[in-house]
Amino acid sequence: MKDIKIFAGNANLALAGDICNYIGVPLSQAEVRRFSDGEIFVEIGENVRGRDVFIIQPTCPPVNDHLMELVIMVDALRRASARRITAVLPYYGYARQDRKVAPRVPITAKVVAEMMMVVGVRRVLTMDLHAGQIQGFFNIPVDNLFAAPVLLDYISQKLSNDVVMVSPDAGGVERTRAFAKRLNASLAIVDKRRDRANECKAMNVIGDVAGKTAILLDDMVDTAGTLCAGADALMEAGAKEVYACCSHGVLSGPAIERLEKSKITTLVITDSVPLSEAAKNCKKIKVLSVCKLLGEAVKRIHSEDSVSSLFV
Repeated sequence: MKDIKIFAGNANLALAGDICNYIGVPLSQAEVRRFSDGEIFVEIGENVRGRDVFIIQPTCPPVNDHLMELVIMVDALRRASARRITAVLPYYGYARQDRKVAPRVPITAKVVAEMMMVVGVRRVLTMDLHAGQIQGFFNIPVDNLFAAPVLLDYISQKLSNDVVMVSPDAGGVERTRAFAKRLNASLAIVDKRRDRANECKAMNVIGDVAGKTAILLDDMVDTAGTLCAGADALMEAGAKEVYACCSHGVLSGPAIERLEKSKITTLVITDSVPLSEAAKNCKKIKVLSVCKLLGEAVKRIHSEDSVSSLFV
């Protein structure tokens, strides 16, 4: 691993350190700070000429700051003659706007992809994209990992009795069905009506959840409106208990307050996004680490081995 260099912005230094510990290499030195007017300053502190470079930087809140840190670091590394630059984005921000759903709206997932390619990213490693087709927005290799092995291991150990996997909307049925198959569990769907972003209205449960432990499964939890409303609907439909599993715990706005008041017993998330202080104090949140998953993928990309075999 002598030719590998792993850098990190300020988005999730704890996860970057854990990944480096798993791989067995030190986190490379880079100064990433701000001028008094808010502009970002980057200085790479090591020789990267001819090296295989990875930048660990989830584009989590504040999204714009962390995205700019990423593209500026890539530019600095490219100008320092790095052989290949791989952007490691455990959480891909702006992914929810992946198509035109109304006139005169942007496709921000494509905009972010174009930005990264233009500045010099030559490979992307991410996890649980909001929509798998976002990989097609890139003209470079994209490895989309899944947190499923980590979440399934927790569920099988803690919640193995009489479980029903529940998709919080129609779009997540395929993901939820895959989990249900692995756990030999039944499947249910919450039919929701959304008037606008971050606002959820009517909820109807499709499937039998009566007397069972319901597990809501989603790729991310932002304001927690969908999950909390789904939990209410499941309890009204006769569920014994409601858990929630999400790959990315963004938890913005009123999310923590909603979780505290909700009927969700435990929200299980990964450390792809660092927790706020309020989230750290929430007893309903359980965090699982994906450092080994991401670290193994980084090792395999560097050594030109198969990444997809991680999920066989």
